[in-house]
Amino acid sequence: MAYGEIPFAYGLMQDAPAVGLPGGAGFAFDPNALAESGILEVQGEPLSLTGRGVLVGFVDTGIRYELDVFKRSDGATRILSIWDQEADRIYTEEEINQALLSENPRSIVPETDEIGHGTAMASVAAGSRVDEGRSYIGAAPDSRLLVVKLRQAPREVREYYLVADSAVCYSEQDISAGLRYLDEEAERFGLPLVICFGMGTNLASHTGTSTLERTINSIAVKLGRAVVICNGNEGNKQHHFMGCFNRNMFQGEPGSTLRRDVEIRVSEGVQGFTLNVWGTQPYQYQFSIRSPGGETVRDIRMNTDETATYRFVYDKTILYLDAQRVETGSGAQLLFVRFVSPSPGIWTLTVTEEERANYALFHAWLPIEEFLSAPVTFLEPSPYITLTDPAAAGDAISVSTYDDLNNSFYPESGRGYTRDGRVKPDLAAPGVNVSTAIGKRSGSSISAAVTGGAVAQFMQWAITENHLPLVNSLNVRNYLVRGATRDLDIVYPSREWGYGRLSISGVFESMAEL
Repeated sequence: MAYGEIPFAYGLMQDAPAVGLPGGAGFAFDPNALAESGILEVQGEPLSLTGRGVLVGFVDTGIRYELDVFKRSDGATRILSIWDQEADRIYTEEEINQALLSENPRSIVPETDEIGHGTAMASVAAGSRVDEGRSYIGAAPDSRLLVVKLRQAPREVREYYLVADSAVCYSEQDISAGLRYLDEEAERFGLPLVICFGMGTNLASHTGTSTLERTINSIAVKLGRAVVICNGNEGNKQHHFMGCFNRNMFQGEPGSTLRRDVEIRVSEGVQGFTLNVWGTQPYQYQFSIRSPGGETVRDIRMNTDETATYRFVYDKTILYLDAQRVETGSGAQLLFVRFVSPSPGIWTLTVTEEERANYALFHAWLPIEEFLSAPVTFLEPSPYITLTDPAAAGDAISVSTYDDLNNSFYPESGRGYTRDGRVKPDLAAPGVNVSTAIGKRSGSSISAAVTGGAVAQFMQWAITENHLPLVNSLNVRNYLVRGATRDLDIVYPSREWGYGRLSISGVFESMAEL
């Protein structure tokens, strides 16, 4: 199989697990993330924005529907539907309410979120007031919820991308189907929809051109739709390398070329990993790969449109190479390498630019941390362009992560810009030790949830209350950018902060100043 013929694999973008349950050890509700984002302020008078008349959708690990944070004050569910892809079954609001009245709810709706990722996101974005908000409250507590519980990626996806056996992994194809389901349900109910997306991958081109990103853009451009995507947690994982050739670097004999060595440290216990290298058109690149034992595969070129298999004499490693002169989605040159049973040690990819170009860039990415069975890192990584796909989707709202305790940037957060130079992220939002219904959690998916709840508040004002009935994701993003909090010592747009820190109250303050 060639690159592009198998759907991409996506992983969850959450760093820390739950540390406690409501009322139990380790749990203390802290609304500071909502306060710092201006969310609590606009929940109050005179705006009273709580997500009324707005749908908030999640394509994720499911939801623990029995929790109080997903019920109205009368005990009825706020969830309009749950599509369980694994069971291929849709549970309606009526069925969920019937289950909640039962002594054994799961005997009627046998649905839960074993992992907790989707439940955490949904509670942050749209959790109900519990104990008048003293025990818990989400950003949009009066919104309604739509949920897709994804099935795990099929074996061929996991095997092709060499995903670690222990990793939670989902297929691009199933995610796209889930997103379309949310959009169709919003059409059926005739309500605006905010989608919170908390997954990512390093497999795509980082230019917003993957199949999933095209699906997201097709939804985001619709009136009454907004899509919020996390930037991922790859900022300090050492999984991105950037190299550059230019004429000033060629000081040797006439006709000489310049080489750049890209060194990769592979730990003991790595079952396999992928490497994708993207070259700037129209320049010509040549590669060689040297194993830790010194054996070398030479004369690999991007312009062959071929696949090949290499076996080493002294290493047990098998390399599967796929070279594409014009990758279908992005139009860029691509070398995609699968390392099966790689020997531990330092592997070296040598890159040669053959045309003595004025400015020839190339980028390389290793898999997200969640997909590796043991560490694999570049020795000279770049912390930039570490946002995970689909955060490069042009019409969505992309969010990085900061710690609202001290307003410091979260080191794990993915950074921009996109590989083709577009500004992403758009904003930064709190995502460190944020209170969820199942304990405090950290990660860029939580930042997306905070932002998604704020967007639901804005959609209530704009569409439900008919102030701006024709907005879509792009319009909402621009309002959020206008209202963002910006510090004097930071130049915006920033690779870390985008156009500033999320402030939904700042959005309305900026409009009042006009």
